[in-house]
This record gives sequence, C-alpha cells and structure tokens, in this order.
Amino acid sequence: MKYLNTFYFLLTLFSINFLIAQEKPKLLWFDATANFERLSYPDSIKYYLEKTKELGFTDVVVDVKPITGEVLFPSHVAPQMNEWKGFIHDREFDFLNYFIEQSHKLKLKVHASLNVFVAGHNFYDRGLVYENRIDWQSINYTDSGLVPITKLKHKYSSMTNPADRNVQLHELEVIKELVRKYPELDGIILDRVRYDGIESDFSALSKKLFEQYIDEKIENYPEEIYKWSKDSLGSKIRIEGEYYKKWLEWRASVIYHFFEEARKEVKAINPKILFGDYTGSWYPLYYEVGVNWASKNYDPFKKYSWATENYKNYGYAELLDLYTTGCYFFEVTKDEVERINAETIKRGEAAMGQGKEYWYSVEGSAEIAKEVVMDAVDVIGGLYVEQYKDHPEQFQRAVEMCLKKTDGLMIFDIVHIINYGWWDVLHESLR
Repeated sequence: MKYLNTFYFLLTLFSINFLIAQEKPKLLWFDATANFERLSYPDSIKYYLEKTKELGFTDVVVDVKPITGEVLFPSHVAPQMNEWKGFIHDREFDFLNYFIEQSHKLKLKVHASLNVFVAGHNFYDRGLVYENRIDWQSINYTDSGLVPITKLKHKYSSMTNPADRNVQLHELEVIKELVRKYPELDGIILDRVRYDGIESDFSALSKKLFEQYIDEKIENYPEEIYKWSKDSLGSKIRIEGEYYKKWLEWRASVIYHFFEEARKEVKAINPKILFGDYTGSWYPLYYEVGVNWASKNYDPFKKYSWATENYKNYGYAELLDLYTTGCYFFEVTKDEVERINAETIKRGEAAMGQGKEYWYSVEGSAEIAKEVVMDAVDVIGGLYVEQYKDHPEQFQRAVEMCLKKTDGLMIFDIVHIINYGWWDVLHESLR
C-alpha cells in the first residue's frame, strides 16, 4: 500500500506539472526580413502555421514593421516593404490577413509586432532616416564626439530619438492604423521602444526637452550629463556628470509616457486587443536604453546606484496585457555563469554588458524579471535560438527553464528552427 500511495502521489505531481506546462502560453516569433520570402506564399504560411500548432505552441508573433521603418501591410502612413534582398513580394497579397485567418483556424492567437523607435538598417543604408526623415535619427555622444547613428556602421539599427514628438506621432499613427485595419488581431507586441543605448540621444532637441523637465539651463552640454576620459591603462571611459542620474530618469519618463499614450490609443480602437511589449531581461543594466519595465511598485532606488528616488514612477508593467522578456543567455543555470571564462563572453544585445552576475543566465534573468515585475503582468521568458547553434541539448534545457521559472515561453525565431532542422528538438523540449 505504501508503494501504491507513493506511485499515485508521483502520478498526481506529474499530472499537475504537465497541466501547468500545457496552460502556459507558448509564442513562436516570425521575423519580417528573415522570413520575407517564406511568408510571401499562402501555402508556405499554412505549412509553417500547421507545424507550429503540431509542436504545441499557443500563439504566433508576426513582425510587420522591421527596423527599416517600412511595414508589411498596406499603409497610408508608412512605406510598404515589397522587396527584400532582391525578392519582390506580391503587393496584392495581404499576407497578414491570411496569416490571421489561418492561425485562427488552427486555434492559434496572433500578435503583430512592431519595431518602434527605429527607422533604418545601417548595413543596407535603407529606411526612413536614409530618405526623408534624416532629422529623426539618434545623435550619439561617442568617444569621438556627437555622431549621427547612420554613421555608426557597427550598429545595424538606425534608432530614432524617442523624445522627438514628430517621431512619436508617426509611430502612434502606424500602430493605430494596424489595429484599425486588422480587428481580428489578438494582440500587438511593441519592440525597440527604447533609446539606442547610453550614448543616445544627445541632439539639441533632447537638451531642450531635458532642460524643460528639470526646469534648469545646462551650460556645459553634454559634459554635464557625462564626459569622456581615460583610465590608467589609456582606455576611454565615461565620467558621470552632475545631471547624469536625472538624465536617466527623464529618458525613462519619455518611454513611460509613450507607452501610456500608445495603450490609450490602441484600446480606444479595440478594447479587447492585448497590448504587449518585448524587452531584454537584464534589468540592472536596462536603464542604459532608457527603459523601466518594472512594476510601478518596484523601487530600484533601494538597490541600484543609477536610480533616482523618482525613477520608480516610470515603471510601466501595469500598462501591459502581455510581456515577454529575452532571457538571451547561453548559460541556463546560475551555477553555469560562475564557471564561464570572462574572456570568452560574447553578448551583442543592447545594454547587455559582459558581467558574470547570476542574472546572466536563463534561470537568473527569469528570476530577476519576476522580481521587478511583481505580478503586474505575466512574464513570458524568451529565448534567442541562434545562441544555441550546435548545442541542441542546451537549447532544450533553456526551454525547460523558461517554462519552469516564468509564466510562458517565447521562441525567437522560427527561421533558426528551420535552418537547424530543430523541429524534433523543439518538440521534445515542449513535451
């Protein structure tokens, strides 16, 4: 009887865990340019959506506004992307409408994603900031001085200035047009609602708006935000100025108020649509891109030296219906981070850094995301498949960790699953 009771207990425990895993949302992302040709044919869309359903995903995310500022749907607001790398898309085929129809037939929810504060691809000199919106581009304060981002060719995204009201109004019009045109969408997910990095934006406009925010005039700009110097080894470093922390606070306020306005506009058109966001999970460094994705009840001032007392006022988690965060690390557990060689670290995401803190892992980043969001919205842990190339077992462990530590799973991007032939790998992970 003792062994029988133990068996039933373990069976019940397994069943509960299985049901929890089944109930959690699982999102598969379809990037715009990586899948441009693939999503240009009805039979191809249908095929990959059926594969997605078979794997056990519940939701799909389709990118309709890549970093060039163009859109993949008929628009009166933004230029439509009908060509990429020589392939010409049939202008008459509304792929997003077909994507929604086929997804709903399969009981898959559909979220359209938009890259917001970016309007150019630096590797191809393509996009709005290369055409008639050059004044929208970010001005970065580098160790070589003030440089337009289109001149910084090591950066592939030509980010705009989020504080520029003309930029904001344009992006809001694009978002509203999308929501209005496709009422059957289940949700939208905003991406790159941020600054390029700690070096942006240092335009004359940003100076003016910051001065209005603090109600003071800055005589020595941008050095009173920070200035460049050299350390004992001759390497260039930033030295914080008098207004540095207030500058970080102001940038967070810019992003917060945009989210506030965007949600209001979206819900006015379609109250039922889910209003979502993607960010990176490395919260201790995310101030560098001007974003506070924490709950308004979380106070970073108590823990982080970069935060002001008012920084917490610009936490926007409560404005979201859906939130997915990139747990974009090869190391799955916190223990693995402690064992890595610091000289071999290669991380390329914005504000990610090169440290060895516990949150530089899937497990640790999931934990810190849950900590700062404070249940204001479910946290869906995301994985960047390319980081696990040639390491399918590590990828499987990362999938399992996301499902264990967060409220769901997001996989970026289907193109890597296709290229690596990892359908079985992913199927096994989701089981």
